[in-house]
Amino acid sequence: MSSTAKNFIETQLKKTGVVINGPNPWDPQIHNEALYGRLLSQGTLGLGEAYMDGWWDAEAIDQFIFRLVSAHIQDNFRPDLALIGSVLRGKLLNMQRLKVREVGEKHYDIGNELYAAMLDSRMIYSCGYWQDATTLDAAQEAKLDLICRKVGLEKGMRILDIGSGWGGFMQFAAERYGVSAVGVTISKEQAALANERTRGLPVETRLMDYQALEGKFDRIISIGMFEHVGYKNYRPYFTKARELLVDDGLMLLHSIGGHTTTSHGDPWSEKYIFPNGMLPSIAQIGTGIEKLFVMEDWHNFGADYDKTLMAWLERFEAAWPKLADQYDQRFYRMWRYYLTSFAAVFRARNIGLWQVVLSPHGVPGGYTSVR
Repeated sequence: MSSTAKNFIETQLKKTGVVINGPNPWDPQIHNEALYGRLLSQGTLGLGEAYMDGWWDAEAIDQFIFRLVSAHIQDNFRPDLALIGSVLRGKLLNMQRLKVREVGEKHYDIGNELYAAMLDSRMIYSCGYWQDATTLDAAQEAKLDLICRKVGLEKGMRILDIGSGWGGFMQFAAERYGVSAVGVTISKEQAALANERTRGLPVETRLMDYQALEGKFDRIISIGMFEHVGYKNYRPYFTKARELLVDDGLMLLHSIGGHTTTSHGDPWSEKYIFPNGMLPSIAQIGTGIEKLFVMEDWHNFGADYDKTLMAWLERFEAAWPKLADQYDQRFYRMWRYYLTSFAAVFRARNIGLWQVVLSPHGVPGGYTSVR
């Protein structure tokens, strides 16, 4: 079995320019020959866990994964048990509603110090906009301003931020555009720090599920939260948003998106990074907004997430000596694999980053796209 598995893996890698134990930064160095069988039985879960366990290394994981994904060698593997389990959970259960707070507890609550070290000064945990930016802080400021301009923020407006994180967008919008804002998060660590960071501004972060919200808002923003909603809940999500938005308002949805429709996430990412996470497709969003919203604008700048993730990796690596006392070496390898593998998938353009502008009835005279 081991030799058969190894031969199969080597045959697939020949299509990618990757050489096992080769001299290039993207060539994996194998420390445990049992890796090959693990890859066939566990797929992407096995690849990520094996790296966490020290079974293989690569100087440039992002370049390694990029070559695998670009060559689509995953299409030549049979469905593994981990993937089958993920598909079945997605079909049979609604984990995003059964365990609403799980991703908050297991990902966003693992330490504000980690995120403060890794992210920009406003702690924006989503894709930056690098069109005219050369630094992470500049890219995030550009993204925040892009959102404000896309929805036409004006002084005195009341804004809702669904999945507001550490309050960075609301802080920016209140300071630059003179709005008031309410944000919701399911992370207690985010809520506490967000309210501390926005003290003195007309901004409030609430620790609550977005479905419990009431009231009316002039604009609704959702940045990097929709990936946690789940395909069974897209329609209820947009129904709730429409209920909360004034008739002449605008909503901006900022989300990672997949190019094919699925009902599950990646097994490794689901287990270690984003529990119950899954990417929406264009078709799923279209069905979700039908008869609720008019789609005014759809902007894909997914290639910018590659730069954002690699900037986060650089900051994480630089901060690790100070973080090492709080996390173990396995966490370090897990986090490094997370940032580099996600960067690779965006670099290969296998997934996108979408900003979608929605209006309840269509903007009179037409909406002017902002870039």
